[in-house]
Amino acid sequence: MIRTVLRTEHVTMQFGGVIAVNDLNIVVKEHEIIALIGPNGAGKTTAFNDITGVYTPTKGRVIYTKTNGQEIDITGKKPSEIAQLGIARTFQNIRLFKDLSVYENVLIAKHLHLKSNFVSATFRLPGYKKEEEAMRADVERLLKEVKLWDVRNEKASSLPYGKQRYLEIVRALATEPQLLLLDEPAAGMNPKETAELTDFIRQIRDRFKLTIFMIEHHMDLVMEISDRIYVLDFGTTIATGDPAAIQNNERVIKAYLGEDEDA
Repeated sequence: MIRTVLRTEHVTMQFGGVIAVNDLNIVVKEHEIIALIGPNGAGKTTAFNDITGVYTPTKGRVIYTKTNGQEIDITGKKPSEIAQLGIARTFQNIRLFKDLSVYENVLIAKHLHLKSNFVSATFRLPGYKKEEEAMRADVERLLKEVKLWDVRNEKASSLPYGKQRYLEIVRALATEPQLLLLDEPAAGMNPKETAELTDFIRQIRDRFKLTIFMIEHHMDLVMEISDRIYVLDFGTTIATGDPAAIQNNERVIKAYLGEDEDA
């Protein structure tokens, strides 16, 4: 039986009189690539914020299942606590340490699971030195696997835009997630870069045994890579299914193209 990694139960997010997300019920299974799509303002990023602890839903629950089968209610937990459980996230707007090197950006992310305390780190006690050596070895391995090792000493801000996008994803991978949430990973990319990113997402899903949940506006990427798709419009789920079903769904077509006034 395929394990459910994440599910939302009747999640609603209300800001004053505005309902940004309404009764959201999403199921993400292990090793799937799930897409959440919809027109601008549909509530997609709000849904991600509810899942990752940026917001606490007005109603409903977010349930995460660890690899050992333990279910954890993560509703309202701090983002740092959720990350430590095995959920990593990228953002629509790149959030790198732009004056630090590629290597340093990834190394900082590795500190999420650092067990040594402040005193051990300050005085560089043997336990910390051993952990630091292991972290550095992991960073080297990771950067080599994703073909960023050759630019490891370059400042993040000096990388081409597409490479910065990759680096943000790699930094998320450094936290050793089970579930990776990607918020518009192809934003600002041209068709060639988007095609390359599509292959990259599929590769990291397989190589790192990930489950991936993403928001994306590039429909070529979504239709090419998604196992299932959820469609939001004005905060409400209007369709769910595989890419073929979504492409032919009348409600989805109307949400994206609008009603024909003469109809």
